[in-house]
Amino acid sequence: MRIGFNINLIRPKIGPINNFYYITVALQAICIIHLIRNRTQSMWWIWIIIFLPIVGCIAYIFLEILGGKSMQGINLDGIFNRRPSIKNLEENLKFSDTFNNRVMLADAYLAEGQKEKAIEIYESSLNGAFEENEYVRTQLIKAYSETDQFEKVILTARKICNSPQYPRSRTHMLYALALEHTGNPTDAEKEFQKMQGRFSFYEQRYQYGLFLIRHNRRPEAERLFDSILEESAHLSSRERRNANPYFRLIKEELKQPH
Repeated sequence: MRIGFNINLIRPKIGPINNFYYITVALQAICIIHLIRNRTQSMWWIWIIIFLPIVGCIAYIFLEILGGKSMQGINLDGIFNRRPSIKNLEENLKFSDTFNNRVMLADAYLAEGQKEKAIEIYESSLNGAFEENEYVRTQLIKAYSETDQFEKVILTARKICNSPQYPRSRTHMLYALALEHTGNPTDAEKEFQKMQGRFSFYEQRYQYGLFLIRHNRRPEAERLFDSILEESAHLSSRERRNANPYFRLIKEELKQPH
């Protein structure tokens, strides 16, 4: 007797819906891997990619990966305005007091300028399994800096200074500024000098130039600013777009009377 089987019975059936699902997951994976490797600063990209998978991925690909060339002139405010409202986030937290809900509400408070509320939630979130959470500590450093709590900036930054992301981060710059504000300009300058590098660190280098000016070293600051402006012609369109705010600030500073 001949025994056989129909290969079609064991072959997975992948229809249009499954295809769409796998494509969506692949796009999300591509965007999140790119986000992590390039240390994109905004945590909101993660929420957008996860909760608005197709729209969020398309926006991320054009704005962050392709440099936005194909999106010029298109208003994307509608995408970002879909963030949950503070009221909704507060209700979510009341319904389910989870770490994720806490952080999302604190992020929203910080974005809206309600810094003390954000700090309170961030601080209370650092317990148990999340006591060493790097993202929350980074957000706390930002909030402390914006409320002139420079001693807390220093203490918190020292807890994450061994992170691989730390040396190139904005957090590192805030630490340097906090050292200056607390009367330690020598150590502040040492930290600023760790953030010097051609075609990178534009915000950090701009802030270092202002540091030099504050300490009566304007000629050094001007040389630094001139070298930064010389780099602009060699940047890609995406890099130039990200750096342009600092180029403008540097040009304005160079026009200031001595």
